[in-house]
Amino acid sequence: MIDTATLQRLGLRSGEPVRFRKGDTGRWFAGKMSGVAIDGSITVFDANGAARSLRPERVEVRRPGGRGRLTWQTVSDVAITWEQLQLW
Repeated sequence: MIDTATLQRLGLRSGEPVRFRKGDTGRWFAGKMSGVAIDGSITVFDANGAARSLRPERVEVRRPGGRGRLTWQTVSDVAITWEQLQLW
């Protein structure tokens, strides 16, 4: 079961463009964010429409960097930053 409410709590959106790698090295693949599975993995749909469950460290989303320019950041880093901001 995919939980989109968890995505929102982590500062992510369903359908958001992402990129991911199949292994530690290799080229990046484009996809769209779908949700968070019960085991904590991120569910992503690739360009062909196939669903993939990946660890948060393997998925990147675009977020403003230190100077406001969009950069690719791992989902695990974005989730930590988002949770810290909500504390304030």
